[in-house]
Amino acid sequence: MKLLFYDLETAGLDPCKNGIHQISGCVEIDGEEKECFDFKVAPNPAMEISEQSLAISGKTKEEVMVYPPMEIVFKQFIEMLSKYIDRYDKKDKFFLVGYNNTSFDNNFLRAWFAQNNDNYYGSWFWPNTIDVYVLATQKFMKERGEMSDFKLKTVCRHAGISVDESKIHDAIYDIEITRALYKKVIVE
Repeated sequence: MKLLFYDLETAGLDPCKNGIHQISGCVEIDGEEKECFDFKVAPNPAMEISEQSLAISGKTKEEVMVYPPMEIVFKQFIEMLSKYIDRYDKKDKFFLVGYNNTSFDNNFLRAWFAQNNDNYYGSWFWPNTIDVYVLATQKFMKERGEMSDFKLKTVCRHAGISVDESKIHDAIYDIEITRALYKKVIVE
């Protein structure tokens, strides 16, 4: 089973108007970590940038605009995927895994492919993804009322995972604790 744990940091909340400035994650195949990645990327210059959204991850517009251009980072991302997936084999794809990725990150990732004039998103990823947010909902249904919210850091703490508050909203850290949470909530 090929899993791509990933998280994005974005320059806003709308994948049609805002780009990404960080994509991080880990490739896991049959339970074995193969590679972790942390790409900083200048948001698409044709898109809007919300200073408020950048502030959530502790970044400024000036900082993210000096990251490598999205075309270069996109090429590196595709090269990394190509090490593990034969995009011409319809039976060889990653399951995307993240926290609340179904309603947020996946939309930005798909938009990033489109912004890079790549129509082959579906060649890399199965359309049905694994959302740890949903898995955790099932696992902690009875205790949900005891939690103040269902943010990643709150659910991780509830599951007994140590959380460094200063690292939250750095995509590489968020995916690290998402993976730890996944291992606690997965039903095999």
